[in-house]
Amino acid sequence: MFTKILIANRGEIACRVIKTARQMGIRTVAVYSDADRNALHVGMADEAVHIGASAARDSYLDIDKVVAAAKQTGAQAIHPGYGFLSENADFCRRCAAENIVFIGPPTPAIEAMGSKSAAKQIMEKAGVPLVPGYHGDDQNPEIIRKAANDMGYPVLLKATAGGGGKGMRQVWSAEEFDSALDAAKREAMNGFGDDTMLVEKYLTQPRHIEIQVFCDTHGNAVYLFERDCSIQRRHQKVIEEAPAPGMTETLRAEMGEAAVRAAQAINYVGAGTVEFLLDADGSFYFMEMNTRLQVEHPVTEMITGLDLVEWQLRVAAGDVLPLKQNELSINGHAIEVRIYAEDPSNEFLPQTGTIRFLETPADSDHIRIDTGVTEGDEVSVFYDPMIAKLIVWDSDRQHALRRLSGALKEYRLNGVTTNIDFLYTLCQHPDFAKADFDTGFIGKHEEQLLNPDTSELGNNIALAALYLVLKQQQVIAHRARTSSDAESPWNNAHSWRLNQAAQHHFELQIDGGIVSVSVTALSAATNCEPSNFIISAGDKEYTVCGKLHERVLQANIDGHRQRASFAEYEGHFSMYTAERAVQFNIKRPDLGDSNGDTSDNQLSAPMNGTIVSHLVAAGSTVSKGEALLIMEAMKMEHTIRAPADGTVNTFYYHAGELVSGGAELIEFEKAE
Repeated sequence: MFTKILIANRGEIACRVIKTARQMGIRTVAVYSDADRNALHVGMADEAVHIGASAARDSYLDIDKVVAAAKQTGAQAIHPGYGFLSENADFCRRCAAENIVFIGPPTPAIEAMGSKSAAKQIMEKAGVPLVPGYHGDDQNPEIIRKAANDMGYPVLLKATAGGGGKGMRQVWSAEEFDSALDAAKREAMNGFGDDTMLVEKYLTQPRHIEIQVFCDTHGNAVYLFERDCSIQRRHQKVIEEAPAPGMTETLRAEMGEAAVRAAQAINYVGAGTVEFLLDADGSFYFMEMNTRLQVEHPVTEMITGLDLVEWQLRVAAGDVLPLKQNELSINGHAIEVRIYAEDPSNEFLPQTGTIRFLETPADSDHIRIDTGVTEGDEVSVFYDPMIAKLIVWDSDRQHALRRLSGALKEYRLNGVTTNIDFLYTLCQHPDFAKADFDTGFIGKHEEQLLNPDTSELGNNIALAALYLVLKQQQVIAHRARTSSDAESPWNNAHSWRLNQAAQHHFELQIDGGIVSVSVTALSAATNCEPSNFIISAGDKEYTVCGKLHERVLQANIDGHRQRASFAEYEGHFSMYTAERAVQFNIKRPDLGDSNGDTSDNQLSAPMNGTIVSHLVAAGSTVSKGEALLIMEAMKMEHTIRAPADGTVNTFYYHAGELVSGGAELIEFEKAE
């Protein structure tokens, strides 16, 4: 067994590998970029080596620097994690040349599966079912278009070197084929340096089922059952669970055996995932094979009781697989959700920012959190915006879903927009609870999932208003205690008024709406000390009292005792109750210093990124919604569109230039 390994990755997967290595008595070496100088994985490892600037191409993707770090520290093997260099055949080949063990499959296996077209041909020979499509080498657009027309729409364009939804487009008609092909090829070239495409028949109601396989160097191969990854957006997984709901033992065996055939056809070694589309009639088709550990591997670990990273290390060291197929079994049900810094209400646009407050559910036999960030860390533009993976386990799916709902309510984060509320709404959806879903589930239920009913705020307005008043009292009381004149009338927080009850008035922006709130102080009551108020909000009135200790509010609202905790950053507040998270702030008065809304004239970058291309020329007359410019951020393309009919006067940035979030991109003149 190795005594020291290097992890050629970052974030939660680097932390995950370090944990298992430590349990096995293996020393670890982390690598890090400028942006990750203070990252969690750097502090967890036994050693850490700086390998370059923040951009991945200058650090984590630089083969020379990674190999040099391994040789410098005496690491005998490199674990690539997933993403970055994990499926890079050149990196695997270089490790072999430097006498460093690559903890993954051999180079020929990576090359065989690295091209989706070549993989399809290999799978066809191995007797693995395939979706009808064109996987040929001739990339003439006319040939690809003819294949799509012959198949019939809808079809799916996919980059042969791709993954994670990049370089992929659904095409619903012949009229949109050319523009979709251009966009997919451009995104593939930017993401992988290879714009080779394939086209397949698009199944309209499939489920995405993947099989975890493991092979050793002694000819043994097993499958560790399936994962259902059907809940997706932009072809990227949102929720994964194991086992797949409704899976029969017969179908499980058929898919598992097909996955093993696929792995053996390329002489595979280590952990791999064979992905299938499962149609409503029970037929299944090979999609691709991922020659690495998957993001969603924890759900397999939770139902099997195995450590897949430990298996990887043992197989890479030449050991025999620890278990045979008949020794593997499923126990219970596990579900994983990916917590991202993204805005679901704005097309899941990735977000950047600093995590100002972080409070998570406690780890247990039922709850596991894989993460690479801590409070105070920055979610930067340079890397994938995933913050953590929340994994739950219980005896069956119903109980696991209940665990998931509770854990999401306890996952509290402030400072950057996340998808936590969206995930909670999704897992509460009755059709998801019944396992009535396919890969189009989010699109089908988009209105309900992205616009949940928040009109009934219940006691949340009263809780928020009470917190603001009590917080103000605490601040002023502290100021009085530390001032030279503690009895000064300026050092009070009771809003005293001559011959009238003390009152606070403010407009509360809460859950996207604005509510006028009035808080009137009352004399103390025996059952409600020490702060007592009448809170009026709209046409509702609440009798409220409570105590605030640090971040926790204990409140009594019309006789209903409640507890809530709060986090604040730059005047924006997050309130966490037993039911949900609520965002609010006090609406600031307009003091006349606003420059006005210029959205009709100029368009801004939604976040830090790089300009990819201009789609129209300066001076062009365009229609509302027409695509004007493409920028790339956090490994995804984003299209900037015309806000109205008008004229594009000027582009402020050229292709290839970096832009900051909020920067004006285009001078746009709205038509009269």
